[in-house]
Amino acid sequence: MSITQNTKIRRVTDSTLVVGADIAKKVHVARASDVRGIELGKPLSFDNSRQGFEKLLSWIEALKSDHGYDNVILGVEPTGHYWMNLAQFLRHNGIYVVLVNPMHVKKSKELDDNSPTKNDRKDARAISQLVRDGRYSVPNIPEGIYAELRVGMNQRGRLIEDLKRVQGRVHNWLDRFFPEFTSVFKDWEGKAALVCLHEFPLPMDVAEETELEIFRRWRENGIKRGVGVSRARQFIKAADASIGITEGLQMARQEIQILLDQYDLLHTQLEHLIAEIEQLMSQIPEAEQMMSVPGVGLITAAGFIAEIGDISSYQHPRQIQKLAGLNLKENSSGNHKGRTTISKRGRPKLRALLFRCVIPLIAKNAEFQGLHQYYTQRSQNPLKRVQSVVALCCKLIRVLFVLWKRQIPYDPKQMLDSVQAERLQNVA
Repeated sequence: MSITQNTKIRRVTDSTLVVGADIAKKVHVARASDVRGIELGKPLSFDNSRQGFEKLLSWIEALKSDHGYDNVILGVEPTGHYWMNLAQFLRHNGIYVVLVNPMHVKKSKELDDNSPTKNDRKDARAISQLVRDGRYSVPNIPEGIYAELRVGMNQRGRLIEDLKRVQGRVHNWLDRFFPEFTSVFKDWEGKAALVCLHEFPLPMDVAEETELEIFRRWRENGIKRGVGVSRARQFIKAADASIGITEGLQMARQEIQILLDQYDLLHTQLEHLIAEIEQLMSQIPEAEQMMSVPGVGLITAAGFIAEIGDISSYQHPRQIQKLAGLNLKENSSGNHKGRTTISKRGRPKLRALLFRCVIPLIAKNAEFQGLHQYYTQRSQNPLKRVQSVVALCCKLIRVLFVLWKRQIPYDPKQMLDSVQAERLQNVA
């Protein structure tokens, strides 16, 4: 749900206790003020534990009782992930929690004392003042199945990063001990190449085998196409002419075995995780409508839902566009007209997901391909390629928003009608 600046300001009334909390890993600091900015009570330091959270709660209740307030709004600076536990505790106890932009805290902390000094007590004060002025955002904390999806997709991202590291280390190993390997197998992750790496990774191991023996090992591992005796002969020839390092081979053999075990484990974990994500997605009826767009698969739909949460929290796709940091910013003054670029604020994972989805859509989806061609080749205000990609990311948001809200499948005709309508409007 969209909240305007005026709504945020009106949320802080004469009966509202405004609290700012500076978040750290172990010890937090909180300071309170009234609607006019007058500080109430003494600053409170409390531990990042249940006992510390209850201490904060008792401190808030005491201030409410002493000064006659009936509601509380507490602002935190989202420092990493440390604020999440406190926010959950306070929300469960009826405290309205909001987020303050760290950049705003940094720029406003000198207003009171005209000093660049930084400490936890001062930051907590700056946070409470920003909340009082309505300069905060309401966190979109997913719950239920949406929380499960976000955790699952975050875990998938970490597993893929780990897999890329292992792949890089295998490349490093091959460059050192068997650089000719990739001239025989273009992709070392192919089935036949993996069998070779498992069973005879070093050139000296290959030299001990015959063509028929290598061919037999491939067949025993279920590889029936793509490789034969000629490939085995080529493999042996490459091993004989290898310039790979010939020292430390015992540990080198152990090193590649460890890397391959990690590689296999990560692939197994990814398969299990994707199966879990697919099961979660089956519980969201609207997900099927989103995946009806040619080029939008399970991972894209799951990532989109994981990042934005429940669509009922949004009234317009522009809100999701802003969440992805795809809203435009302009730098102009007087007669000077600066460049217009995207803000890149919000959730970078959502923005990256949309970019990774739109690029294949431009290549394979006829409607998006036509739009891209129109945006880049129109006679008036043609867009550059990257600008067109950004525009199509926003278009994809609108399409997914409508499919989810109305629970209807993707209709290419409606997409083409919208393109035709835009063309007619530009002509007019």
